[in-house]
Order: sequence, then C-alpha cells, then structure tokens
Amino acid sequence: MVARHRTSASAAGRVRWKRLAVILLPAGVIAATLVALTAQGAIAANVSVSGQQFLVTATQLNGTGFEQFGSQVSAGSGTQPVIVSGIGSATLSNLCQAVKAGPLTLRLTAGGSTPVSATNLIVDASSLAGSSATFHGITIGQDAGTLTATPGTAGAAGGFGEQAESITIRNLVQHTWLTTAGTFTLPGLHVSFGGSCP
Repeated sequence: MVARHRTSASAAGRVRWKRLAVILLPAGVIAATLVALTAQGAIAANVSVSGQQFLVTATQLNGTGFEQFGSQVSAGSGTQPVIVSGIGSATLSNLCQAVKAGPLTLRLTAGGSTPVSATNLIVDASSLAGSSATFHGITIGQDAGTLTATPGTAGAAGGFGEQAESITIRNLVQHTWLTTAGTFTLPGLHVSFGGSCP
C-alpha cells in the first residue's frame, strides 16, 4: 500500500513534456514570426505619435550606416505617410528642436561647441531638406525589406529603399513625427519657451 501511494503521488506531480511541447511550440512560432515581421517593417510597431510634428534643424549631420524607406505612422484618428531615415551612428552640429505647446513654443538646443551624438537613430519625418547632401557607397532602389545599414529596422519587403555607407547633410531642416535612438547625447543642452529654430 505504501509503494502504491508513492507511485500515485509521483504520477500526479509529473510533467508531460510531449504534451507541453505541443502547446508551447505553436505559440513560440507565432511570436517569432511577429517579431521578424515587425523588424522587417511588414507589421508596424505599435507606436502612436502625438499628432503634432516638431521642427528639427542642424548646421550639419554626419552619419555612418544610412538607410531610408517609406512607411506610415498612426497619428490621432488616422495615419500619416513618413520618410523613415535610419542612421547607425550620427553626429549633429548646432541641433535645434521646436514644437508648439499651446500658445508657446518649446525650444531645445544642444551641440554648439561639441556635436550631439546618437546611435541607431531612426527618424519618421514628413519632409527633409538641406543645402547639400553627400552620400558614399549608396544603393538606390534596393528592396526595403533587405536594408541592413541600421540594426533592427527595415521597410516592407518589396518596397523601395536606399542605403549608403555614410551621409553628410548641411543645413538640415526636417519636419518630424517621431525620433528614436539607442543613445542620444546632448552636450550643452538648453530647453526654454519662446524663440524658433534658424
């Protein structure tokens, strides 16, 4: 009777590995597929922007590992088309950001004597302009889903994309919905109300 009791208790606490694998395997495959599609841009990451753009200017942007493709962001009650620019490593001289905050303008400046630096910088913008731009090792018309210049970001498979080994833009003016970065270092940071970006 004692031996039978131990066998019963052992069976009750035993994990049935085959049955557990049958349950977990499909969930793991689905999760991995969603992560891969998000990274490739086939599924948009769940980021809803504020619905208000902000202005970014810099006297010069230098970057290595550049890529660009079209996408869209969720803004307010709808979506907005954006130009997605990814840069693996970037520096910006005389950075200025300005956004309307009610009747006032919130203004941020940095990078006067020492440039602002960023890694894995990704910008979703409605427009981008400069007095000049220089690209090195550029490929235009590449499948956006195969872009590799900036880790963790690419466009939708089959979409139009471009990438370059390096980029320099002088007198950058950009209207931006969203900016993300792995690191963002702002020497000489100053935030205030009033004024505008040059």
